[in-house]
Amino acid sequence: MKQLHKILNEITALTTNIETNYPELYRSLDENPMTLPMSEHPHMDKEVMQEYLESLKQLLDHYLDEHKNSI
Repeated sequence: MKQLHKILNEITALTTNIETNYPELYRSLDENPMTLPMSEHPHMDKEVMQEYLESLKQLLDHYLDEHKNSI
C-alpha cells in the first residue's frame, strides 16, 4: 500500500508541475489516448498507476524535447 501511495504522490506532483509550468500541455492531458482507460470500469492497481505515471513522464519528456528543437 505504501508503494501505491508513493506512486499517487508522484502522479500528483508531476501533474501539478505540468499544470503550473506547461499549461498548454496540461490542457491536452484529458485528450491523450495514453491516459484514457480502455474499459468503462478500469481496474486501478499499483501496476496500472505506475504505467500511468510512466506515460506522464514520457509525455513531458517528449514535449520538452520537441520544445527544445523548436527554439
